[in-house]
Amino acid sequence: MPGLYLAGLVVSLVGMTVLDARFHLFFWRAPWRAAAVMVVGVAFFLVWDVLGVAHGIFFIGHQRLLTGVLIAPDVPLEELFFLLLLCSTTMNTVGFVQPLVARAVRRAERSRS
Repeated sequence: MPGLYLAGLVVSLVGMTVLDARFHLFFWRAPWRAAAVMVVGVAFFLVWDVLGVAHGIFFIGHQRLLTGVLIAPDVPLEELFFLLLLCSTTMNTVGFVQPLVARAVRRAERSRS
């Protein structure tokens, strides 16, 4: 069923966006900074993918779940959405963990004094 993987990625991205909006983790905390981080992260991994394809490390193979749309040789459209999801998940996780670590550090400092 072509497009099923893309649909799953889009649903996951929507879920990550809802979590981000609800808890102000990444884009809702600092939109311009988040956009810059997202562009740099996705660009880095796209270059990584293209280099991997050029060296024969990455290839598509036969897949029935992909749309068949390529953004570069052996780089499917779904890869772009996967990289968006990867970067979004990573930055949402960082946005969630940072305050927890800061709170733990403050507690440790208070208990020492």
